[in-house]
Amino acid sequence: MDNDMLRRGSAEFFGTFWLTFGGCGAAVLSAAFPELGIGFLGVAFAFGLTVLTMAYAVGHISGGHFNPAVTLGLWSAGRCANKHVLPYIVAQVLGAILGAGILYVIASGRADWVPGGFASNGYGELSPGKFSLGAGFLAEFLATFFFLFIIIGTTSKGAATGFAGIPIGFALVLIHLILIPVTNTSVNPARSTGPALFAGGEYVGQLWLFWIAPILGAMVAGALAKWLYEPAGIVDTIVVEERAA
Repeated sequence: MDNDMLRRGSAEFFGTFWLTFGGCGAAVLSAAFPELGIGFLGVAFAFGLTVLTMAYAVGHISGGHFNPAVTLGLWSAGRCANKHVLPYIVAQVLGAILGAGILYVIASGRADWVPGGFASNGYGELSPGKFSLGAGFLAEFLATFFFLFIIIGTTSKGAATGFAGIPIGFALVLIHLILIPVTNTSVNPARSTGPALFAGGEYVGQLWLFWIAPILGAMVAGALAKWLYEPAGIVDTIVVEERAA
């Protein structure tokens, strides 16, 4: 692996680690105290803040995807090089698994702690609000569609790209405020994979939805954005390159 790819992969690894550890950590640790805990609102902000902080920390190295659906959505928009797609996704999944693993070690340090769902995503009986598979699929598809639409729009030529991390982070907050009762909010296959592996059982069995729905939503958004925005406006940014490169 060349040095540029190693740097990019490392940025995606650490960014996704922080997203999983910070967002899921808020749900597993802080939200476990109903009388003082942060609740849905706090968890939603935790996920948004992880993306916002890492977008500024390492976004200039890799583009700040931290999410396989974002990588594939940007690829479909012509905003991610072919050679970066697989290394990014591998780095993201590994970062999420390690983030979830370290969170598990910390959480299990409490004597009476029970893992439960461990901030995993689910539908049906595993949905916080017992929402159906169809409802979960549609919610994840639409939320990821608009998440990508916001990412592409705010990082395109003509937008205030230096501030793009702010609307992107707040978009993720809003998405969590909507989807936590439905699926516990994924819009990110890597984030879903890490906790599910530790929750085990049915959570792993339902993981397919949290890969397929977000990726489909992201790729449809990418294709639409490629048509809606001027091609030069989509590609001519600081942190992206031609897809064919």
